[in-house]
Amino acid sequence: MNINRLILTSCIIVLLSACAVFPGMVPPPNPTLAPQPTSVEPTRATSFTPVPTPTPQLATPPQPPVLIRGGFKYTNSIITDYYVEHAVALVDIYGFIKRDKEWELPVDMQILGYLTIDEQKKEARYLLHLPARPIGSFADVDNNEKKDIGVQVFVVAYWPNLFGGPFSDKYDPSFGWPAYLASTKHDTENNDEVIGGKLIIWAPDDKQSFPTGFGADGLLFTKDDPVAPVPAGYSIIDLDQKPFKLIREPEPQVTLYEPQDVALKDFSRLSYSEAFEKMFEIIKKEYAFNGIKGKQPDWDAVYKDISAKVKQAETKRDPTAFYLALRDFTYAFKDGHVGLDGGQIENTIFTQTISNGYGFAIRELDNGKVVVVYVLEGGPAAKAGVKVGAVISEFNGIPIKDAIGQVKPLSLPHSTDFALRYQQARYLLRARQGDKAKVTFTNPNETKAQSVELAAIPERQSFSFTSTFRGFDSNALPVTFRILESGVGYIKISSNYDDLNLIIRLFERALKTFEANELDAIIIDMRQNSGGAPLGLAGFLYDKEIPLGQLQYFSERTGKFEADRPRDRVLPMPVTYKFKKMALMVDQSCASACEIESYGFSKVPGMIVVGMFPSAGVEAEVARGQFLLPEKMSLQVPTGRFIAPDGSIWLEGVGVQPTLKVPITEETVLTNEDVVLLFAVQAVLR
Repeated sequence: MNINRLILTSCIIVLLSACAVFPGMVPPPNPTLAPQPTSVEPTRATSFTPVPTPTPQLATPPQPPVLIRGGFKYTNSIITDYYVEHAVALVDIYGFIKRDKEWELPVDMQILGYLTIDEQKKEARYLLHLPARPIGSFADVDNNEKKDIGVQVFVVAYWPNLFGGPFSDKYDPSFGWPAYLASTKHDTENNDEVIGGKLIIWAPDDKQSFPTGFGADGLLFTKDDPVAPVPAGYSIIDLDQKPFKLIREPEPQVTLYEPQDVALKDFSRLSYSEAFEKMFEIIKKEYAFNGIKGKQPDWDAVYKDISAKVKQAETKRDPTAFYLALRDFTYAFKDGHVGLDGGQIENTIFTQTISNGYGFAIRELDNGKVVVVYVLEGGPAAKAGVKVGAVISEFNGIPIKDAIGQVKPLSLPHSTDFALRYQQARYLLRARQGDKAKVTFTNPNETKAQSVELAAIPERQSFSFTSTFRGFDSNALPVTFRILESGVGYIKISSNYDDLNLIIRLFERALKTFEANELDAIIIDMRQNSGGAPLGLAGFLYDKEIPLGQLQYFSERTGKFEADRPRDRVLPMPVTYKFKKMALMVDQSCASACEIESYGFSKVPGMIVVGMFPSAGVEAEVARGQFLLPEKMSLQVPTGRFIAPDGSIWLEGVGVQPTLKVPITEETVLTNEDVVLLFAVQAVLR
């Protein structure tokens, strides 16, 4: 009896009841006896040529992987928007096996691979060499209730460098398990459970077993998983096969997957109506602030109104009418993250709307007065005698306060009333060329009001004067710094977008420079920063964790908004810097990631928050709410919301509040000085 065959048969019998066999898993060949030579009848040739004895041929066992090749395609440009140092890595997923999203991925088991990205085609290729002996975490996953050494389990994942060295370490640690552009597929509706793709495992010997299926509960690495033996060394486990397929080849191909929830929702090839219907169905269900009073639109009313406009645009084959319908759809929200990109159609409408004015600009003060802050030389207002500092009382016979409140600015929607009000005052003075307006005003040092009729002319200067991004240098580095004449260190963080690595390095360089110059006080300027990705820069200034908001998404499984991951937090950096006095400057153009960054700074002990306004109060997550529509238009709606510990909405509609509010008065709006900076300097020098 062949003992090896007996053992194999017994194993099969056992596997049928307690485990399964991996397809593609070839057992060691059974030894065979060499065949005996047979007698051969001599031929009539003059000599006898013996027939050679056949040499026994054993099956060549599959070779374990030594090199992994692969690639991925992506639709969402997050990776190229934020990172410039790209790589892939062999990443230990012990955190997933234990379902511990707080588990910190060890640095010593991050094996990097070379990655190239074609940004035009939005695809990438990679090459990753496997170490001869990995040093990951062993996991006993055979469910036999006996303590075994177990196996090490890995995925290949996109692994860009955020800060410091190329590995995810103490400067930018990674927690839990990779789920974005990883070799595994994940259920984003169910705690990023693994549902497919490929794993890379390493077994120290041939006595270990591994799951061959998800089991009755549909989850991997749980007690009901069927298991089977695996050979020593590396193997690839294909989770998309039933049962799982074990792959042993020297250079396997392993694809990385863009999660479906983050992929762009591309409805651009559909009709106007079809695209709107599909988009509306998703937004109605997943909009971040559903159920929040004052935030959720009246979905039925909105649908009835907008779908009719979309159908009308479709019937007329009118792209402009389609754009205007979508714009009205965004106006139904009170949410600064809701936005429409209408391409050239939008640019044309915007230019037509703001290119003509009356030659003056206004600001509304804390006491309710509306004053002229700019007069165009030679413009209609100047010719009519309007001077800087004049108080406007009426516009077209309507009290100025009411006239401002009736304006619907192109900047809609807004998350806060103060941001809306500011833009209404700007757009009040936009007109078509030749339009006329009656303005009642009182010049400074005068008591008698005057009423004049002004005719609009082509001019944009008055509109630009009150822009919240006036003076913004789009060509500057994202972080700039200098030492002010007062001896205070000044850092301006103008972007949390683009090269994140560069932002972090420049910020720390500023702190090092100030420390080297023995400065006592610093000011961090977050104004005119429209967001991007929060980086936890406050960790350079505080040696304790700073809790942030809890991110939630709508779950199809439960029908509720559920936590997506542990509560976000700012972690202390390995090196922190101390200054006796610190001030943070914010304004209404600091939005989204800028507000998360600013909130972190605001919680550093001793930090003074200075501003005329809070930050924008525009706080949500938008990666999953990106829609491509016909006519090369795109629309964004947030689907993730941040929750405070008490269950309330975090930052949205509120923003980071100044602890030192700069008053909005004639003195502060009629000067060419940076008043907020002056207040901040005074605050840290006291």
